[in-house]
Amino acid sequence: MRRTVSTRHFQPSIGAARPAIDWFTRTRTGDCSRGIDAVRIHRRLGMSCRSTQGTICMRILVVDDSEDARDVAEAMLLAAGYEDIQTSESAEEAYHILAVGTSAPATVSPVDLVLMDIMMPGIDGIEACARIRGEPHLMDVPIIMVTLLDDVDNLANAFVAGATDYITKPIKRVELQARVRSALKLKSELDRRRARERELLEFLSNLGDRRTSHWIDQATGLIVGDVAEAYLIAENHAVGEMSVIALGVDRLEALRQSRGDAATAEILSRVARSVRAAAATVGVVAAAYRNGTIVLIAPDLPFQRAFELGDTLRAAVSDLRIANPEAIYADHVTASVAVVTGQVDSGIERIHLLTRAMAAVPRAAADGGDRTVREVA
Repeated sequence: MRRTVSTRHFQPSIGAARPAIDWFTRTRTGDCSRGIDAVRIHRRLGMSCRSTQGTICMRILVVDDSEDARDVAEAMLLAAGYEDIQTSESAEEAYHILAVGTSAPATVSPVDLVLMDIMMPGIDGIEACARIRGEPHLMDVPIIMVTLLDDVDNLANAFVAGATDYITKPIKRVELQARVRSALKLKSELDRRRARERELLEFLSNLGDRRTSHWIDQATGLIVGDVAEAYLIAENHAVGEMSVIALGVDRLEALRQSRGDAATAEILSRVARSVRAAAATVGVVAAAYRNGTIVLIAPDLPFQRAFELGDTLRAAVSDLRIANPEAIYADHVTASVAVVTGQVDSGIERIHLLTRAMAAVPRAAADGGDRTVREVA
């Protein structure tokens, strides 16, 4: 059996591999034997095959029964700057690397992404994908399947098994790098979301009042605004950039007066579900106030991305097409969104971001609603 290696264990001597890897970086299609040969020779010698483009600290596992296919993928990834790459010739070998089915279950994934061929002898890629997805520590790891262009049935089964994306053979360098970047971005966002969830649960567990009914807004299912404010004031946050997104349903009070509290609560529930779905992959803390305003607290989310998320939330509410006879500029429920981003180093400054965002929502609604406004604190 071919020994599985990781380039992160190599010594930092690049030597003769650098010209070949850099040549591979510049080559879009055609013969890639020089890049592959460089990978193989320097792997055997225990030397690093880094690209001069810089390295990216993401761990990638390539699973394919074909040595040529493994080496092509590895050379392409090395050329893109991904240095920590492992290869495996079978699903069984991949299980060992990923700690699948071990007696002492792992809690953290040993890799950030899996690139796996669908057609392999023994356990194929579809079965392996389903098995990997069954491990709690691997549930969020992106899996990109490698398939033939016309292999539609197997590709459909791969997505059912839990595949994140796919790429067709013969692998093209630009396409592979684009798919990998996209998958790793999704993984990073999911990791941030999990971190926010753990942080919030830890915070809630330390509250004196353990009755969860006091923490949750009944209409939206989100935590109440008071808890969000206490979370912001807590001193366990890192100093740095933070964004607060506030969303309010346009003409909500007029809607409440004409349709009653129960119908309004149902509308807010649908809006909240739409907001949660739109922000599912972003590490945010979402809360609701009694007046129907929904706020999202997003540590480490930069200004432009926060604005894009805010406008996505606005569009998601509009796309629900909930009838609203009280609306002035539309015939359905719309929302006004305010995004405020700033550098904060204290609880008071974080609360200031929150109050600025909430104060901007009615101003946006007064200007016609169904719009996203932004401020830099």
